[in-house]
Amino acid sequence: MGSAITYTEAELVAGLRARDQQIFGYLYDHYSPALFGVILKVINEENIAGDILQEVFVKIWKSIEKYDSDKGRLFTWMLNIARNTAIDALRSKAYKLDQKIQDIDSDVYHNASQLSVNPSVDHLGLVKVLERLNKDQRVIIDLAYFKGCTQEEIAKVLDIPLGTVKTRMRNAIIQLRNILKQQQ
Repeated sequence: MGSAITYTEAELVAGLRARDQQIFGYLYDHYSPALFGVILKVINEENIAGDILQEVFVKIWKSIEKYDSDKGRLFTWMLNIARNTAIDALRSKAYKLDQKIQDIDSDVYHNASQLSVNPSVDHLGLVKVLERLNKDQRVIIDLAYFKGCTQEEIAKVLDIPLGTVKTRMRNAIIQLRNILKQQQ
């Protein structure tokens, strides 16, 4: 057995910018489960999440020139693309129309599947990291990053002032940053 090939972040970025198919395959194989988990958390439908995952990798391939290592890690950049693409799909007219015209039988099964516990792929331990936040911060992070709510929408949903939402979100992000630094 040979040893598995691994790439540094710099090698991945350079390979993607050089349009190296092997690097892109490696990127997909190693990062798609985590990105799929984030997309699935937003969309909550595996078939649609799979389609969005493909769209995310096309966006990564086409826009790798926009990646700036000074602003963050490659995975964080890809994660933001995945989350934003999923939120865009969730907010799209086609998605909303599709949700409205579901027939009653499939709607019943869809709602029943939302009630069951379905663990998603979580190679990074994001769930464990988020559990270290207090309940108020977790709720705000969940609404903002996984449900795609704006700060104004969060304030309305939780019936709290917008300033409180902003403060809790800022504190949660600072705490998440510190937790992740401790884990490195």
